[in-house]
Amino acid sequence: MNQLPLFVTIRGKPVILLGTGDAAEAKRRLIERAGGICVDEPHPAALLALVAIDDKDAAEAAAARLKARGVLVNIVDRPDLCDFTMPAIIDRAPLLVAVGTGGASAGLAKMVRQAIERMLPARLGELALRLQAARDAMRARWPDSADRRRQIDAALAPGGALDPLDPDSADKVGQWLDGGYAAAVSGVVLIDLDSPDPEQLTLRAARLLGQADHIFIDGPIADDLVHRARADAVRHVGAPGSELPSGLVIHLRLRHGSAND
Repeated sequence: MNQLPLFVTIRGKPVILLGTGDAAEAKRRLIERAGGICVDEPHPAALLALVAIDDKDAAEAAAARLKARGVLVNIVDRPDLCDFTMPAIIDRAPLLVAVGTGGASAGLAKMVRQAIERMLPARLGELALRLQAARDAMRARWPDSADRRRQIDAALAPGGALDPLDPDSADKVGQWLDGGYAAAVSGVVLIDLDSPDPEQLTLRAARLLGQADHIFIDGPIADDLVHRARADAVRHVGAPGSELPSGLVIHLRLRHGSAND
């Protein structure tokens, strides 16, 4: 991972925008859509700047001045000089999906965005808002935070009670809270890997890794594959023993001889 993805709240805050023409206007629309206020270079309170100046030398000089003030700078079509890059965006407010390539290829990011755009229902943001409104009810039903997370994961899994790709999921939150759906997966699940290549993961294995509370890494399994799991899942080296932690435990095992296949 070459960049740390962040979502920055700029509503009501100044953002420096330099330049004219189509590229600058596109950046202006994006800033204003997020609630930011476009300002000129001298503004003392701005912490972010977008530079859309066609002249290479002028753009570099502006970036140098801004960086000397501690401002984080994005320069259109100059990823080598950028402190941050602008991703392609799928907007299902409040759900926001960003696709970035670190400036390597805006065209590739756009094509991936379009592919995801076709998958996500128009009402997906409404599901997010319904879940937000139900937080107190979820805490009351599942007081233990780990249990609550497992129940939410199970509901949001493919085919689950609140499958995000179901266009009517937002209407089912109340019914889900009232019960009647299968409990979340718990216990130990063995995932036997035929290859250390993360692209070889089955959909089921990828889903379980995304839900796991604990992962036992049994064999020479590359970080690229393990990183498919939740960032806060506890990692263990070796096979699980007789005393198991609570929650969903994944035993990730590379089949003998598969590492060199």
